[in-house]
Amino acid sequence: MERKFSGRIAGCIQKIVLLTASAVTAFPFLWMVLSALKTKEEVMDVNVFFPADPQWQNLTEVIFHSPIVRYIGNSLYVSVVTVAIQLVTGAMLTYALVFMRFRGRKALFAIIMGTYMLPTAATYIPSYIILADLNLLNTYTGLIISSAVSIFGIFLLRQAFMQVPAGLIEAAKMDGAGHWKTLWKIIMPMTKSSFITFGLMSFITCYNNYMWPSLITDDTNLSLVSQGLRQFFIEGGAYGTNWSLVMAGSAVIVLPLLILFAFTQKWFINGIGGDTGMKG
Repeated sequence: MERKFSGRIAGCIQKIVLLTASAVTAFPFLWMVLSALKTKEEVMDVNVFFPADPQWQNLTEVIFHSPIVRYIGNSLYVSVVTVAIQLVTGAMLTYALVFMRFRGRKALFAIIMGTYMLPTAATYIPSYIILADLNLLNTYTGLIISSAVSIFGIFLLRQAFMQVPAGLIEAAKMDGAGHWKTLWKIIMPMTKSSFITFGLMSFITCYNNYMWPSLITDDTNLSLVSQGLRQFFIEGGAYGTNWSLVMAGSAVIVLPLLILFAFTQKWFINGIGGDTGMKG
């Protein structure tokens, strides 16, 4: 009885901690949605949490009378293409590092991981010069190829590939499967969760990216969501500093990410937990 009672107490404490952490995590999103339905005066009033009269026209104004939909389309296009390229380049390089034997393999991996230690800002100037020499500034192509390889993705996929039995790869080679077929027909299905986790995290990073796109693009027609939101709604844009419309725009922008996560959360959680899709 005593042990059962202690177990119930521990379970209740665990639930309270999880509920508290969930509430703290969800509060900024809840505040953003509620602020999107407030007037400008209510947003600035710290004593007002719920809108007295929900301003649904804020959402319709943002969707139908601002370029926010175009910004979302730009971000979706750049993010999808970038993630697709990162998945291919990451998988190919990881396959070489894990399953191919060549001189300097460990040194190559050490160099790759060493570049991950560099501050992102340290790469801006050389990357900008390279894109300028290639005449790719202010283009979608420049945005995409400058992010064509993900060091984090290589590390994540390497951890998953290392759990694939070497005997399975040898059996595939004996059956006549080449490197390309082995990678995409055997290894990729077995490590699907890691691929999805990498893709989802990379997509979110690309979708929310602000600093680098702002440096290499100045055409508002090419703006991604973060820079577009700032340019149009905040920095002397059409709505100045109308924070209720800024919050409405932010709520609309985050919607594609919520939908994406809703459909991929199972594989995302499995990938974070180290599930490679193989059963012991």
